[in-house]
Amino acid sequence: MLKYEIEGGHLPVVICYPEVGQTLCTESGAMSWMSPNMKMETNSGGGFKKAIGRLFSGESIFMNEYTPEGGSGMIAFASTFPGSIIPYQVTPGNGIVVQKRGFLAMEKGLDLSIYFQKKLGKGLFGGEGFIMQKISGNGLVFLEIDGHCKEYDLGAGESIIVDTGYLAAMTESCTMDVQTVKGAKNLFFGGEGLFHTRITGPGKVYIQSMPIINIAQRLSPYLEINSGDSSGGGIKINFGE
Repeated sequence: MLKYEIEGGHLPVVICYPEVGQTLCTESGAMSWMSPNMKMETNSGGGFKKAIGRLFSGESIFMNEYTPEGGSGMIAFASTFPGSIIPYQVTPGNGIVVQKRGFLAMEKGLDLSIYFQKKLGKGLFGGEGFIMQKISGNGLVFLEIDGHCKEYDLGAGESIIVDTGYLAAMTESCTMDVQTVKGAKNLFFGGEGLFHTRITGPGKVYIQSMPIINIAQRLSPYLEINSGDSSGGGIKINFGE
């Protein structure tokens, strides 16, 4: 059993203490700090096909593996955005489907693959719900969630409707359908976008309170990118305009 601890509140970091023979895998550049006896090896993480799949799902093409030598080690992985780090124990037939960029680190032996929303047409226009990642096999995985993480346990046939982008993860037993917002007034004046995501159980759903895409959209009116001028370019922040 992998030993670990999660610290930092809403600026979280997971610190793992692997023993000899235990290997942790993560996308390129995700390691924050580690003990000197941790050996790193970079590879494609399962071949060309899986590497391209990770590229489409927002992850790095390459993966790094970290293994302690000569005794137990220590390695830390910090979240890239204020939020939560969630541990999930994957077992055969009990995998998890995760948002793009939601994978942080996992034990070697787990399989990270691309997951397409089944109804391709609706999923394509549904934005964030279209391409996700599926983690299967047997081992522990750490997920990073944007903002606070709210968990719901859905019974068979029980559903919850989530605004696009707020779905962080769901167990593979759940099903997902992207639905068009009904009603002309709701569609054009409701301010909730064109699509909602309907998750149906049985299974567990993880919802995030602060999707990074929403933060970017809120900040964009205040950011002005300058290029090619005498100042050499950069980003200008406009206040009170």
